[in-house]
Amino acid sequence: MIPVTQYNGHAVAVLGLGRSGLSAARALKAGGATPVCWDDNEDSLSAAEAEGFLIANLHSKTTWREHEFAALILSPGIPHLYPEPNPIVKLAWGHGVPVDNDVGLFFSLFTGHWNSLETEDEPWPECVAVTGSNGKSTTTALVAHILQAAGKNVEMGGNIGRGVLDLEPPSKGVIYVLELSSYQTELARTLSPSIAVFLNFSPDHFDRHGGRGGYFAAKKRLFEKSGIDRMIIGIDEPEGCFLANQLRQDADEGHPVTAMSVTKSLRGRGWSFFAQEDQIIEWAGGKELARIKFADMPALKGLHNQQNACAAFAVCKSLGLTTDEISTGLKTFSGLKHRMEYVGRLGTISFVNDSKATNVESAAKALGAYQNIYWIAGGQGKEGGLDGLKGDISNVKKAYLIGQSAFEFSRLLGDTPHEIAQTLECAITLALQDADADEQASVILLAPACASFDQFPSFEHRGDTFCDQVLALINKDMR
Repeated sequence: MIPVTQYNGHAVAVLGLGRSGLSAARALKAGGATPVCWDDNEDSLSAAEAEGFLIANLHSKTTWREHEFAALILSPGIPHLYPEPNPIVKLAWGHGVPVDNDVGLFFSLFTGHWNSLETEDEPWPECVAVTGSNGKSTTTALVAHILQAAGKNVEMGGNIGRGVLDLEPPSKGVIYVLELSSYQTELARTLSPSIAVFLNFSPDHFDRHGGRGGYFAAKKRLFEKSGIDRMIIGIDEPEGCFLANQLRQDADEGHPVTAMSVTKSLRGRGWSFFAQEDQIIEWAGGKELARIKFADMPALKGLHNQQNACAAFAVCKSLGLTTDEISTGLKTFSGLKHRMEYVGRLGTISFVNDSKATNVESAAKALGAYQNIYWIAGGQGKEGGLDGLKGDISNVKKAYLIGQSAFEFSRLLGDTPHEIAQTLECAITLALQDADADEQASVILLAPACASFDQFPSFEHRGDTFCDQVLALINKDMR
């Protein structure tokens, strides 16, 4: 845990007692503050009270009169502006109390209090912050993996794994690698990583940010603060092109922007990383500096993962790693669990768990990454059904439909060969029978394009069940 020392001796209101809220309360208390906690959920209140935290109804004006709050720390799931500000946020505004979040607390320490740590033997900690609409978790985990494989001291967290204040305090040579969502970057009062990454931009969370422009502005905030040594910007969408152009300081080779693309050849001025000819190419000073083959990265299939790999290459080069060190990390990365996770192989049949694909857009990425697919889909359907897939099922030899949406998906698939299996176990059995009769190498892919709650408590449980059943088949075959 990282103690938050800047509010020592002061009362701080904490609203929302989930993972990040409780983490912030603990960190504030460890730093000498008095956190005053509230959550509208009774179970969350009971959990905080059991830890000894002071509980007070922050909806009450009396609470605000009794405590001279130095700040209100807000959990990311609580709206602070759109679609409507939380009433407690309005009370903070009315009392002139600054509103912040755990990410803001982390960076205020990173830029201020930790600065005194830097000596010749004890360098100031580095921090990589990754944002974007898609691929944040994979890129964050990939960067952390490459750095760890190269022997670096790494702490990973934020919107993935542990909350930022649950990470270990700074130590010699530590590199913090953080995934940051738009909910986190929009509110944090301080944002100043050493390296900031903008992967891509696509429609999402418009209700929370007041539209497309508000969503982009929330992402853009990460790059508007001082103290960033390098900004790695994906320029495959207009928003990324705009952002990179806005941040360029001059026309020489020394500006802090590194461009990245999986659709464009970036052989111009400056430092760039781009995908071409099934390779990542590093370009700077008017010449090619390095290449790494995507064929050597078994867990990074598909165009979206090529983008993640380009970003990770750029980050790790910025941190001083060699191409060989980065290549080793890319080759040994096993991927995130439930995200196009390679489970195993039976003969020429590969099994892939993409249970995290709970919507059509996510499933489409997996369907575009493989050939000769036997696709397991279905579950608790979402609005629009399979409308978003359009031409993305050309690689599907046959689909096996499970759960609540099975009959609806059957109607929507039209001429695509498919069968209603209802259960995951039955779907695996049917898919294996058909794939086994196929003379070509094939992939049995779980990419449901649906929520899991009709048959499983979570997408994780659904994915674990798939993996368990597949591994049981593989182990039986080996015997």
